[in-house]
Amino acid sequence: MPDLEARAWRELDLAALRHNVQVLRGRLSPGGELMAVVKADAYGHGLAETARALSRMGVRAFAAACLSEGIALRRAGVRGLILILGWTPPEEVPLLRRYRLTQTVADEAHGLALAAAGRPIRVHLALDTGMHRLGVPAEDFNALQNLYRQGNLRIDGLFSHLRVADSLDAEDAAFTQEQLSRFYAAVSRLRAAGLPVGKLHIQSSYGVWNLPPQPCQYVRAGIALYGVLSQGGPVQRPLDLRPVLSLRARVVSVRTVPAGEWAGYGRAFRAQADVRLAVVSIGYGDGLHRDLAQRGGQVLIRGRRCPMAGRMCMDQLLADVTALPEVRPGDTATLIGRDGPRDISAQELAARCGTITNEVLCQLRPRLPVVTR
Repeated sequence: MPDLEARAWRELDLAALRHNVQVLRGRLSPGGELMAVVKADAYGHGLAETARALSRMGVRAFAAACLSEGIALRRAGVRGLILILGWTPPEEVPLLRRYRLTQTVADEAHGLALAAAGRPIRVHLALDTGMHRLGVPAEDFNALQNLYRQGNLRIDGLFSHLRVADSLDAEDAAFTQEQLSRFYAAVSRLRAAGLPVGKLHIQSSYGVWNLPPQPCQYVRAGIALYGVLSQGGPVQRPLDLRPVLSLRARVVSVRTVPAGEWAGYGRAFRAQADVRLAVVSIGYGDGLHRDLAQRGGQVLIRGRRCPMAGRMCMDQLLADVTALPEVRPGDTATLIGRDGPRDISAQELAARCGTITNEVLCQLRPRLPVVTR
């Protein structure tokens, strides 16, 4: 249970996380491993808490977005491979070495600059197979050879990122197959030249949902690890995954607003009859979309859906509990998760806000403490 002083909190279901790890492991190639993607505060789930739990579940490879996240993982006691997926300045090579982090080579110039820093580091080469974000063009064999010549680059792996693996559209599926072909062609050419490719990875979550297991050593599991889809729509190979995160806050006050009175900022809500409004201690300062109430946002209190009312504040929101006269200060309001027979999913919030689940979760602020159950 949360600390009695907590106004709002993130709640992690470790049994659901363990279940998801087991399900995803069942979709790996023989000998394959999960690489848990814990960037952006573990998709809003809490970096240290989530990574430590995954470590106890036997996960030995992690992916972070940036150097500071990698350092935070080491300081939290996380062992094993920590791959920095994003660009790190060459001047930070001493920190990469100090914290035993593996750095992505973002392009040829980045790799040469990292090597020129003068100390050996472990790296994975990103191959650009069509995303055109980071990576050495997969067909640029001269650039790849040049990076292999750099004595300070210990190349432990190669990877790429699939641009439209989340789509079942025929044209998108064909593009994904083209990306796979470009990746494996580059791998084959390097192997033929006697160059060690290390461990390979190209599947992220939607690559697991929509592709068969690939001949790679890692799968980078992000949003699937947390038990939700990025957005609605079918996938090729559904998995029995369970949401890990619930978002809850306290009812701190309940008051009656007479008919005709306004409540909240901007006169966004006017009582058409006498209403009871619960003040819930969470707001857009915690990472919620400010216009969620205007988009039909609801909370669960005592197992019932209650509509949000008025304009969300930075630290509070209002909920109409007129139909629940038993609601009292101290009750729990659920914004994501289950309360009794009903639930509100992160996907529901994302759909109301016109975005993807990843964004809804990643916007949750660190001031929301993490509790586990």
